[in-house]
Amino acid sequence: ACVCEKNKRVTNCRLQQNGQCQCQAIGSGVTVDCNTLTSKCLLMKAEVMGSKSGRREKPKDAFEDTDGLYDPECENSGAFKAKQCNGTTCWCVNTAGVRRTDKHDADLKCNQLVRTMWIIIEMKHAERDAPLNAESLKKFFTDTITSRYQLNGRFIASVLYENPYITIDLKQNASHKVPGDVDIADVAYYFEKDVKGQSIFHNDAGLNVSIDNEPVKLEKTVVYYVDEIAPEFSMKSLTPGLIAVIVVVVIAIVAAVVVLVSSNK
Repeated sequence: ACVCEKNKRVTNCRLQQNGQCQCQAIGSGVTVDCNTLTSKCLLMKAEVMGSKSGRREKPKDAFEDTDGLYDPECENSGAFKAKQCNGTTCWCVNTAGVRRTDKHDADLKCNQLVRTMWIIIEMKHAERDAPLNAESLKKFFTDTITSRYQLNGRFIASVLYENPYITIDLKQNASHKVPGDVDIADVAYYFEKDVKGQSIFHNDAGLNVSIDNEPVKLEKTVVYYVDEIAPEFSMKSLTPGLIAVIVVVVIAIVAAVVVLVSSNK
């Protein structure tokens, strides 16, 4: 037996002849490599199975985010299947497992698994007497993402600080990702669990944010997803906030195209 340091939602762990720990993901039985992050799809499936079995203790004020956590269908590789269903209600997801269409009946066709190429992690820290040092903050999060979550630094597009907001941009096109690269969707999922004190790492309470040896309390964390192909929501199903996010992203893309065209004249 051995301990899977990168994922505590596993079972049947065995030490291989090469000295590496190999386990099976709870809920799917898929073999996972304990030397790297486990895919988000397998982690979500394990969390749902843990909830169903009653082994996972719930906080007294816990309630279910029905669009956040669901029992996903995963490929043997750990990737999400493009079409996800709950009974006879189905929808299409991106590579991060996030719904990108309205919900339909079981006849829904999802022709491809659309890649999430850009993930925006937005955090807000607690009120402070003085702002944080922007360079120290950038170094902390860059070092954390590359070491703790094993993401190649070339996929960290930016770390911005506008007191009290911290924004991390992770960008990873399919053409830039090579075998062995950790996926930004998996990094964002591990990161989000860490800052909420629900770490997936074995015997780990979560991520302690400390800038210049001073602890920083994060009050709110929101993750946004941008796909290579625009989502297919009807306007009726969108909240005003989500409509605003989509409009901002579209405007940004159009602006980039305009700049490119102008520079080529």
